[in-house]
Amino acid sequence: MRLMRATAAVEKLETVVTGLADQDRFTGAVVVTVRDERVFARAYGYANRAWRIPCTLDVRFDTASITKLFTAVATLQQVERGAFALDTPVIDYIGLTGTTISPAVTPYHLLTHTSGIADDADEEAGEAYEDLFISMPNYSISEIADHLPNFAHKPPNFAPGAGCRYCNVGYLLLGMMIERATGGSYRDYVVAHVFEPAGMSRSGFFRMDVVEPDIAEAVEPIQDGERVVGWRRNIYSYPPIGDPAGGAYVTAGDLLAFHRAVVNGRLLGPELTADLLRPHETHPERNGLTRRIGYGLEFGVDSDGRVRRYWKEGVNYGVSGMLRHYPEADLTLAILGVGMDAAWTPVEAMDEALLG
Repeated sequence: MRLMRATAAVEKLETVVTGLADQDRFTGAVVVTVRDERVFARAYGYANRAWRIPCTLDVRFDTASITKLFTAVATLQQVERGAFALDTPVIDYIGLTGTTISPAVTPYHLLTHTSGIADDADEEAGEAYEDLFISMPNYSISEIADHLPNFAHKPPNFAPGAGCRYCNVGYLLLGMMIERATGGSYRDYVVAHVFEPAGMSRSGFFRMDVVEPDIAEAVEPIQDGERVVGWRRNIYSYPPIGDPAGGAYVTAGDLLAFHRAVVNGRLLGPELTADLLRPHETHPERNGLTRRIGYGLEFGVDSDGRVRRYWKEGVNYGVSGMLRHYPEADLTLAILGVGMDAAWTPVEAMDEALLG
C-alpha cells in the first residue's frame, strides 16, 4: 500500500511538472527516490536562455538557503571533534567585539533560529535579500566577515532563546566558527568534509564572475501584465560567491546523495545524526501542521507528534529549491529550479498526494 501511494504521488508530480514546463512555467531538475531507489529523474527547460541550452540532470543549480544544511553538518562535525560545543558563546569564540549581538548567543541558538539577533534582510518582515545591494555593491562581499555591516549593529529582536524567528545571518556566524575551528576556508572545508564523503562529485561554491560549465543561469521573468516580455539575470542581486547561509551549487542528484549520507551516518556519528534528524524548537503553525525547527531542517508534525515530513527549502532572486523527505512513504524529493516560484507548485502537488 505504501509503495502504491508513493507511485501515485510520483505520477502526479510528473504530470504537474510536465504541464508547467510545457507552459514555460518550470525550468529545473526533479529527482525522487523511494527507499533510496531512484524512481523519477528529469530535467526541464533551459539552463541558459540566451543560448537556449537545455537543462540536464548534470546541471548545477544555486541552492540558496539549502546551503544551510551543509553548514549545519559542518558545525556539528566541529562539535563532534571537540572544537566547540553547542553551548559555546559564539562572540567570544570568534573574537567579535563592538556589536549588538548578545554574548549569550550559542551555536544551538544559531542552528535553531532562536538567537534573536537581527537579520540582514528580515524575510519574516517581508524584506527582500536582493534589496541589500541597492545601496552597496554586491561584488564587495566575498568573505564571510564582509557581511557583518549588514546586521552586526542592528538591535536584536529578542533575547537568545526567548523566541524562534528565521535568521539568515546566524549561519554566517556558524561559518566564522568553522573557519576559526579549522584554520581554513569554510568553502574548502565543506567541499572536503561534506561534499566529498557524501559523494557529491558535482557540487561546489562557484563564483558568478568566473566561467564554470553546467551552471544554470538564475533569471526572473520581466512581465507586462500577464505577458512575459523578457528575462532578468540575478547578477546584481547576490554576492559573487556563496557563503554559509546560501549559494552552494549542486545537482538534484547530489542533493539526494547528501540526504542519503546524512541518514546513513556517513557525515556524523549516531548521536548527532539523530539530533540533526529531529526537531528541537517550535515555530508558528503552517499548513495545518505544527512547524518545528531543527538544526537547519524544518519538520511538519501532526497532532499525535508524528513527523509527517521534513525539509529544507531555498529561495532567492532567480532560484528556488527543496529537499523534502516523507518518512511514512520513505520518499525523498529533490527539486532545484530557475526562478523564485519554480519549486512550490510541484512540492504542493507531492504534499497533497502523500499527506492529503
